[in-house]
Amino acid sequence: MSATLELARELISRESVTPEDAGCQDIMVQRLEAAGFHIERLPCNAVQNFWARYGDQDPLLVFAGHTDVVPPGPLDAWASPPFSPTERDGLLYGRGAADMKGSLAAMITAVEAFLQDRAPRGSLGFLITSDEEGPAVDGTVQVVKWLQEHALAIDYCVVGEPSSSRELGDTIKIGRRGSLNGRLTVKGIQGHVAYPQLADNPVHRALQSLADLTRETWDGGNEAFPPTTLQISNIHAGQGATNVIPESLQVDFNLRFSTELNDVAIRQRCEALFKQHELDFEIHWQLSGQPFLTRRGNLIDAATTVIHQQTGLIPELSTSGGTSDGRFIAPAGAQVIELGPCNGSIHKVNEHVRIKDLDRLSALYRGIMEKLV
Repeated sequence: MSATLELARELISRESVTPEDAGCQDIMVQRLEAAGFHIERLPCNAVQNFWARYGDQDPLLVFAGHTDVVPPGPLDAWASPPFSPTERDGLLYGRGAADMKGSLAAMITAVEAFLQDRAPRGSLGFLITSDEEGPAVDGTVQVVKWLQEHALAIDYCVVGEPSSSRELGDTIKIGRRGSLNGRLTVKGIQGHVAYPQLADNPVHRALQSLADLTRETWDGGNEAFPPTTLQISNIHAGQGATNVIPESLQVDFNLRFSTELNDVAIRQRCEALFKQHELDFEIHWQLSGQPFLTRRGNLIDAATTVIHQQTGLIPELSTSGGTSDGRFIAPAGAQVIELGPCNGSIHKVNEHVRIKDLDRLSALYRGIMEKLV
């Protein structure tokens, strides 16, 4: 059994459903301390975080990731227990196998192998949290704040999110769209459905404005990002009685936005539309993250070269998908990419990773280190 597979199995066996870490970081810290890293434990509320660094020279290359996983869902739907790593037909099954304990294992073994052969001309770091799959307020964002307070700047960051589509290395994420959530409450007057003249139905009032909201053209996107999109995710009104006009309507929606927009402009346009339709409304906004983009430079060049040398693939440079903790790291000036295993099974029952990809991913990480530090 390879060192990467063995470590991946050990991490998967820990039931670290967000925000629990379940000892995963202890395993990683022990390995990194043995390799010569200095460790800073940075817990925040129920979340476990740590920062590790080897060396004090520039440039600083950091591996970032999370030990928490999403809940496994219905246990009887799994072919094998989600926290009992199981190998079948060349695949390693278990919750977190692809997202992202396989990547964490590959990062550790890559660094161990790299440091056995050479002393880096720069520095290496690890930024690890157990709050990526949860609210993401006590994890990476807090570690980044600590780094800024200590005047520590990351030059290059490789996030281990599962970026690949069909083959390991076929896609590198070089940015992510921003994410803005809105919860709209439209107020009305409750009443009997037989006497609508004595009530004010907030559902009826909101229908046209919601239709206009979904038809809005927000921007045209750009060379790196598709156009901004809006999706309504939930609508609720009333208490279940068919003969009562509800007193309020609640609508949840989300926008994934490009670098052509910012959250302030989106809020203003939405609220202007609701006012135009003369709604009596309140709205609560939650910004999950601003869009970020890493332009072509040393990190992307190193990653694409190593991938082509080792796999023969020319990776697609993509900004598709959801958010990642890269959104907290990039604003401080770091070049950030996401590189990890195939993502077809993430957050699903029977999550898995190709066993052969674990050591191949470790080799890719090592190659990037050799190019940059």
